[in-house]
Amino acid sequence: MTDAGLATHPTILDVCAAVIRRGRRYLLAQRPHGSHMAGKWEFPGGKVHDNETWAQCIIREMAEELALHVRNPQFLTTTVHKYPEKTIRLHFLACELDDDAEHTLHEHQDLGWFTPEEMQALDIAPADRELASKLKQNSCGGSEGNHC
Repeated sequence: MTDAGLATHPTILDVCAAVIRRGRRYLLAQRPHGSHMAGKWEFPGGKVHDNETWAQCIIREMAEELALHVRNPQFLTTTVHKYPEKTIRLHFLACELDDDAEHTLHEHQDLGWFTPEEMQALDIAPADRELASKLKQNSCGGSEGNHC
């Protein structure tokens, strides 16, 4: 395959993100300075490692990045977003978190709980915008569960 051929097939990265809800608020993290999409808000998570399930990925990533121990990850939806240098296949998983859980920021610059309406005023990472929009439209995360 030629270099030109490679350019038409960008790298596809599988990434998982945690959708954690308390009442009407969802946990979002702000990307760190100096990173891809620095300063943008996202559902926290990270890259899936080889031979790792999505559930294993989100449990590991939340522990590594935020020192949070999530449980019972359940698949919600997958979106695909193309950036110039790569394509992200983002798998969202609803996760549970103890009410008294405390975080430590290892990777992100900030963390917050936002309603779907409040999310609309944030600078959300492009790959996360579709889910944020669905939450506002109330087609995801109904009053009793997290379903798309």
